[in-house]
Amino acid sequence: MMDSATSHFQLCFRSLFDSGRGFAFPCDPKGQVDLDNMSERARNNYFYARAMIGRELTYPAVEVLH
Repeated sequence: MMDSATSHFQLCFRSLFDSGRGFAFPCDPKGQVDLDNMSERARNNYFYARAMIGRELTYPAVEVLH
């Protein structure tokens, strides 16, 4: 289980080909996502994003939410 700081960060996978597209998931400051508390759809999107690194998506980056 992650603490309340989780809501202040997101792990972003950006599209290599289409600016403004990609995936973002709540994470902790180290970029760890809480798979156990994700919906099935979000979990599937997360695994897809990881599989597409370098093919369709960039390596993920932790971003601070404002």
